[in-house]
Amino acid sequence: MSFAMLATILLDRPSPVFSFPTPSLLSQRLVPSQSSPYSSYSYSSALRLSTDDEVQQLLARARALREEAAVMSGKTIEEMEQEVQHEKKLALERQSAIDKARKEREESNTNKSRRDMQILPVPDNAQAQIQQAASAVERAFADGIVRQTVRFALLVEDEAMTGELNEWPGGAKQMYRESGRPLTESLLKEIRAYAKEESSVADAQDHQGVTSQSNRMPPSVSAKDIWDFDGSAIISAKAAGGSHGDVQAVVFPNTDTKYLKDIESIDKDVGPNRLLLLINPFWKNVESWGFNILAPNAKKRAQEVIFDNGYEVTYAVLRFSARGEDCVALKSYPYDWQLYAFREDPTWFNREVPLWLGSSKEEPSYSQFTELLNSRPEFKMSKNMRQMQRMMGNDDQ
Repeated sequence: MSFAMLATILLDRPSPVFSFPTPSLLSQRLVPSQSSPYSSYSYSSALRLSTDDEVQQLLARARALREEAAVMSGKTIEEMEQEVQHEKKLALERQSAIDKARKEREESNTNKSRRDMQILPVPDNAQAQIQQAASAVERAFADGIVRQTVRFALLVEDEAMTGELNEWPGGAKQMYRESGRPLTESLLKEIRAYAKEESSVADAQDHQGVTSQSNRMPPSVSAKDIWDFDGSAIISAKAAGGSHGDVQAVVFPNTDTKYLKDIESIDKDVGPNRLLLLINPFWKNVESWGFNILAPNAKKRAQEVIFDNGYEVTYAVLRFSARGEDCVALKSYPYDWQLYAFREDPTWFNREVPLWLGSSKEEPSYSQFTELLNSRPEFKMSKNMRQMQRMMGNDDQ
C-alpha cells in the first residue's frame, strides 16, 4: 500500500483529537463580547491560543500518520525521512541537469549565430581564391561532407576580382584551358583530405611517423579530358600519404546524361569516405534538367545521382552587376553568404574596394543586392554620377 493511499485512509477516519471548526464556532470566536472592556484583548489572545493548539494538533496528527506508515511499510521513521530527502536530492539533480542542458543549448545557438555572421574578406585574385577555397573544403570534409560543389570566379593568372568580366570568346574550351583547369589543379594541390577510417588504420601501421610526414606533402595532380569540345575533365590528386587521401574533381560538367553516368561511376570508385568535388557545374538545381525527348528520365536521374547525394556548395565566388555596380557573393563553409559591392577608393586613383552589404542564409538574388545598394548612402548616386562629381571636384558621397 502506498503512502498516499495510507494517508487518505487515515484522514477519512473520525478523529477524537482534532476536528475542523464549524462556521458557527468561527462566528462565535470572531465576535468579541461587548460587555467587557478587555474584549478585544481577550479575543486576540483566545484566537492565538486556539490557532497554536490547532497547529500542534496538526503536527501531532502528521507524526502519527508517519508512524503508522512506517509500521505498515516495515521501516523506521528515520529511514522514511532519508528516502524523502533522497528523492528531493534526485529531483534537484534532475532539475540541475535540465538547467545545464538548456544553458549549453543557448550558448551553442549563440556561438552558431556568431559563426554564421562571420565576415569573410573578398579574395583579391586567383591565388587568394584558391587558398580560401581549400580552407572551406577542408572544413567541410572534417565535418563529414565528402561530396562538395565549388564554384570559382573564373579568373586567369594575375587577374583582379574587380573590373569587367571576361567574355571568353573561345567558349568552354578557353574557360577550361585558361582558368578552370589551373584553378582546380592548384586547389587539389592545396587540399589535404584523408579519410578518417582509413587514416586511422594507416596511422596504426605507421611506427616511425612516416605516414604523418607524408600527409603534409603535396599530392601529384593529373588531368583527363571528358569531352574536349565541352572543356570538361576529371582532375585527380594522388596523395603522398596514401590512397585514402586521394581526391577527384569533375570540372565543368553539364546536363548531358553522359556526365550523370560519369559522376555516378566516379562516385562508386571514390567510395563513401573520400572526397569528390564538382567544379563550376553548368546547372543551378534539378530544374536545370528540362524535358528531353531523348532522355525523358534525365531529371529523375539527376536527382538520384547528384542532389540526393549532397554535393553541397562549400565554396563559391559569384560575380555580377546590380544597378551598374560590380557585386560579389561569397560563400565559404560553414559561414553564410557574404554580400559585397565594389566602390571607388577615394584615397587611391583608379582603385576599387569591396564594401560589405550584408549576409544571407541562401544564395542571394539580384533583387536582394539592389535592395541593399539602395539602402546604403555610399551608393545613393550611380557609378556614372559619382565619376562626374569627382571630375568636377565635388564629393561623390
